[in-house]
Amino acid sequence: MTDLWSDLADSSAAGPTGVMSEGLHVRHLAKSFGNRPALIDASLRVAPGQIVAVMGPSGSGKSTLLHCAAGVLKPDSGTVLLDGRDLTTASAAQRAQARRTTFGFVFQFGQLVPELTAEENVALPLLLNGVRRRAAREEARQMLARLQVDDVADQRPAAMSGGQAQRVAVARALVINPRVIFADEPTGSLDSATGGAVMEQFVAAVRQENAAMVLVTHDHQIAAHADRIVSMHDGRTDTNQDV
Repeated sequence: MTDLWSDLADSSAAGPTGVMSEGLHVRHLAKSFGNRPALIDASLRVAPGQIVAVMGPSGSGKSTLLHCAAGVLKPDSGTVLLDGRDLTTASAAQRAQARRTTFGFVFQFGQLVPELTAEENVALPLLLNGVRRRAAREEARQMLARLQVDDVADQRPAAMSGGQAQRVAVARALVINPRVIFADEPTGSLDSATGGAVMEQFVAAVRQENAAMVLVTHDHQIAAHADRIVSMHDGRTDTNQDV
């Protein structure tokens, strides 16, 4: 599997100050859609093994921050560093490669492929990365077992409960051993009891992988699973510790 970061123009692991940097470091992002600013000055730092929750009212820029940090959107200004390498200088193809091999994603409504079984959904990112089918399916089974949903491995999403489907989505995000997990309201479609149980398993798996995690949520009970909380208002993060 090709390492995106070895292909970037900056081949060193040093950040802009020349200091070795680990984890995800988002600095002073700005992003507008037409004349409407979504981000004005947003910064975020997440170390390996750390979970940071981003909270704020609707329209504050939380999801835009997540999408810029993950390379889905390119910011108008600012930097997104992973282990000191700048994603904002990467090509569209390199950013796509990062999303496929380096970043894992979990959304509010799992976004499983309805025609595929749970095992096939989890194996899909591995197959797209060139892993042989048999090996990919075996890894998918193992990850489903870790999330305690291997009993639905042969079922399609329509036959699963909401909690089962979301655990499968978590398994799919983790199966590539990502360095960063981006979770946007990952339990927003679940009742509080199911959401809490899913989140406990999610957090345990993320910590076991020693991945960094950016968690966007409105739910204070879900945010309580994070190591710290960054608040957003009107496109700005309200903390200086992440600059």
